Amino acid sequence: MTLERYIRLIAGTLVLVSLLLSQIWSPYWLLLTAFVGLNLFQSALTRWCLMEDILRKLFHVPAEADLAGRKTVGKGQSGNPTE
Repeated sequence: MTLERYIRLIAGTLVLVSLLLSQIWSPYWLLLTAFVGLNLFQSALTRWCLMEDILRKLFHVPAEADLAGRKTVGKGQSGNPTE
């Protein structure tokens, strides 16, 4: 899985969990949903995401551009390594 997919998975999970917790315990859990939304908004404008930095440093998760660069090395135009 790529870095972008991990970020979407984590953000979606945090939103769903905070919505569930807001119904069970306290409506203040909706602040977590607002934080995730604000972070997604900010990262779309600035192209910087804290979760991306955390995942890269802790787990060495490659970005999609890194994977695309590795897939094209040594392959022909059709994608076959025999060309």
